Amino acid sequence: MPIDVPTARGTILLVEDDAALLLMVRYNLEKAGYEVDVAADAREAFSCLSVRRPDLILLDWMLPDMNGVEICRRIRLKPDTAQVPIIMLTARTDEQDTIRGLDSGADDYITKPCSMQALDARIRALLRRAGTTPEILTFEDVTLDTEKHRVERNGRLVALGPTEYRFLDFFLRNPRRVFSREDLLRRIWGERVHVEPRTVDVHIRRLRQALNAEGDVDLIRTVRAAGYAFDTEAH
Repeated sequence: MPIDVPTARGTILLVEDDAALLLMVRYNLEKAGYEVDVAADAREAFSCLSVRRPDLILLDWMLPDMNGVEICRRIRLKPDTAQVPIIMLTARTDEQDTIRGLDSGADDYITKPCSMQALDARIRALLRRAGTTPEILTFEDVTLDTEKHRVERNGRLVALGPTEYRFLDFFLRNPRRVFSREDLLRRIWGERVHVEPRTVDVHIRRLRQALNAEGDVDLIRTVRAAGYAFDTEAH
């Protein structure tokens, strides 16, 4: 049975190439009530940022394809991400490294290892300072309130599971575009997580069942041999 999604404390993009550390930090952040997107390198990080703007970025300094300082600079150059708070995580303890990190545009700089309590406190401080801006995403008669995690269709409250909520969030930000199962796997679960492509069909079916009451137009279009799109064209 679908459940209401609880209000999250914020959305965090975690960029870290150490798989064990990434899993540990992600687990603790989600346990603390945050939504977490993950990336293991710069390419994945920019891909995540193209899908949705996080409330905060946790950025490792040493990454395989680009260092965190350069990533930070590029994030600050883009108008849609220029104001996103960034905490740089690094094992580098030299004062000059701290200065370089902050000069590149980072809002805070934390050396590893650090306690999750200390990290959470720094995150909360930055989010308070930044003030997260809620969004109302709309397509046809469907609305999604990103602050309240509330979904409605034609005034009817829609209860979604966490994964179906992320699918809908993604579709509302990318209406009328066709995405393959592989595209959706990468965008929803990330490149480093092994999930069978048919899992997408399961969550699409659940999303349809939740969104569509009697008489509603099915807004999720199945494109044969291509994937899915969120639009009003004939199925």
